[in-house]
Amino acid sequence: MPETQTPYRSDTYASNGGNSSAVATMVECDPKKCQEAYRAASELFRQNPDWVSFYRQVLGVGGVVRQLYPTQEACTAFEQTKEYEEIQRMLAKLREQSNGKQPSAQFEPTRVITVRLPKSLHESLRAEAHEKHTSMNKLCISKLVQFIDNELVPTE
Repeated sequence: MPETQTPYRSDTYASNGGNSSAVATMVECDPKKCQEAYRAASELFRQNPDWVSFYRQVLGVGGVVRQLYPTQEACTAFEQTKEYEEIQRMLAKLREQSNGKQPSAQFEPTRVITVRLPKSLHESLRAEAHEKHTSMNKLCISKLVQFIDNELVPTE
C-alpha cells in the first residue's frame, strides 16, 4: 500500500491572483480514509472488472471515494495523495485491458458531449493521439478521468 501523504492546496495563492508570496493553506486528508479508499479499489481491481464498473464504484458520483470524501475540498485533498495516484493507475490498466471493447457485464449506456475548442487545441489533441497510437476519444477520456487542480479550472 502506498505511504499516505498530506496534500496541500494553495487557496490563498489563488485568491491573491497568483501572488507567489502567499502562504499555502493545508488541507488534511484523513490517512484512515485514504487507506479505506485504496483498500476498496484494490479489492475491486483484483476481481478484474471492466473499467467503467471500476470507475463507477470507486470514483463515480456514488462511488466509495465520494462517500468517504463528500465535500469538494476533501475530495480535492484526496486527489493529491499517493492512494489516488495508485487508483488512477488501476483504472488505466483496466482501460488498457479493455482495448476498446464495450463493457459486457454491467453495460452502461454511453453519452455524447459536444465540446467547443479552438482549432489549434483540436490539432494538438489529434497529433497527440496519433503519437500515442490511440483514438482522440480514448485520449480525451484519459484526460477527463485525471485530477485537475481547481486553480486550473476557470470559473464562469
